[in-house]
Amino acid sequence: MAAINIPDEKRAIQDVDEIREFLAHFGIWYEQWPVEGRIDQAASSEEILDAYADEVARIKEKGGFVTADVINVNPETPNVDAICAKFAVEHTHSEDEVRFTVKGRGVFHIHPDNGPVFGVTVESGDMINVPKGSKHWFNLCEDKTIRCIRFFQDQAGWTPHYVDNPVNEKYAPVCWGPDCLPPAKSKDPVVKL
Repeated sequence: MAAINIPDEKRAIQDVDEIREFLAHFGIWYEQWPVEGRIDQAASSEEILDAYADEVARIKEKGGFVTADVINVNPETPNVDAICAKFAVEHTHSEDEVRFTVKGRGVFHIHPDNGPVFGVTVESGDMINVPKGSKHWFNLCEDKTIRCIRFFQDQAGWTPHYVDNPVNEKYAPVCWGPDCLPPAKSKDPVVKL
């Protein structure tokens, strides 16, 4: 299940309904789709897309997407560090970035114009969108593993548009989850001083 960390407010959100409500304020969709018992973790990309055909069709219609695929990143992926570095710098896209996480964990850091920077840790079963034009960056968690269904409006995919004066270096690429959130009154280790 997703978790939200708001480092500048020293606050975390773990409740599903509160997560949805918080993200909706920024135009972000959050859904949970079942994974356990639905697919084998070693399933092929085609088997994953078949298993989630109804959800994929619904999201395609909702967001005007024309295609979906499955990305699989792990420590054995050629040039994994270069791939990760490409998305670890604050950027935007000209279309929504939509991901359903099948396996692994990562953090979407969102830098809205109308609120504080926050991180959304996603893991198996989480579906999220980052609205087009939203400033954000992404970090994989420590095991450098993630498998996701991705959605595109342009079949060629999207390109990151890097922002001037990115803020990503002020925030540590730390993954959060229900078992590893800092105590409410502790000093927040996410913000670099």
